[in-house]
Amino acid sequence: MKTVSILGSTGSIGTQALDVAEKHNFRVSALSANSSTKLLEQQARKYNPNYVCIYDESKYLEMKESLSDTSVEVLCGMEGLCKIAETDNCDILLNSVVGMVGLLPTLKAIESGKEIALANKETLVAGGKLVMESAKKKNVRILPVDSEHSAIFQCLQGNKKSQINKIILTASGGPFFGRTYDELKTVTVEDALKHPNWSMGNKITIDSATLMNKALEFIEAKWLFDLTPEQIEIVVHRQSVVHSAVEYNDFSVIAQLGTPDMKIPIQYALLYPERLECPVKPLSLTDYGTLTFAKPDYDTFKCLSAGIEAIKRGGAYPCLVNSANEEAVAEFLNRKIKFYEIGEMVSSVLENFQNFEVNSYEDVVKADKLAREYVKNMCSSLQA
Repeated sequence: MKTVSILGSTGSIGTQALDVAEKHNFRVSALSANSSTKLLEQQARKYNPNYVCIYDESKYLEMKESLSDTSVEVLCGMEGLCKIAETDNCDILLNSVVGMVGLLPTLKAIESGKEIALANKETLVAGGKLVMESAKKKNVRILPVDSEHSAIFQCLQGNKKSQINKIILTASGGPFFGRTYDELKTVTVEDALKHPNWSMGNKITIDSATLMNKALEFIEAKWLFDLTPEQIEIVVHRQSVVHSAVEYNDFSVIAQLGTPDMKIPIQYALLYPERLECPVKPLSLTDYGTLTFAKPDYDTFKCLSAGIEAIKRGGAYPCLVNSANEEAVAEFLNRKIKFYEIGEMVSSVLENFQNFEVNSYEDVVKADKLAREYVKNMCSSLQA
């Protein structure tokens, strides 16, 4: 029986991971949520973990009181996430929190020698060099949970990295595929939250609409698979059936296909290298009939261009654009800025900051703070 700890257990990935864990008789060691106390309590009572962590420290007393009749230890904040990451009573840590908050727990889990199923893109976007160097040093395996990176990982099985020409990252294109830049100026929060294929949290859904999600995945793929930016191609595939592909040096292309259901990559990461029956609908290609592919519109979707340019420049730029995006998305969801202004703010980071090396977690924190303050100041100027 495998034991799993899940950071972000009340989110879309976390709840589906619990379904997979239950189907395959995993023992659940720890769970965490940002602020969803009611759902976290329900999960704690059902799975009886050793720990739960509520990241919002203002909810700690409420959480502690709600579980006072159980043996579950209640933690809070970043300290609580790191304690879960460091404890040695689980076989694999699934990190599915949203945002850069996922980086430090990942580093702590690596230091403790724990295998990681990674669904937190920002961990590698903000601190890719630190994470991969630490994982190599500790001989820790990082298994991708994103559907695209899981697809690439699966396509690499039985082949050598030296044989790769390039990887092909597929993108749904989001709800605004085919729109012009001017048409994006009238997009509402409600419009942006209508994803054509996937059910995700608000922040990730907005990132998909701006194509920032694909920029983050581009950066993540560079680190996960030790590639150059020139070895990564993005292709818009509206049906989300081909989850990604690898082109080898003989020009064979191997792709991974499946219904658009996150349980498949979640289960592959948690059970690797085993393949067992997964609680999803089987893929029927004849039901789809036609699969389409197109080039992204880099001029309209400025977040995508900015993210790719950031990893080409390296250093602090990936962290800067990521943190600027997190702050801008929060402002958009709070209806403080327009949809198209997210891309404007993320792009402007590249022109308004000098680069510097990221050699420590403190360097990441510095870049994060600079970018967030920059976006907040821009928002204040717009609203003045």
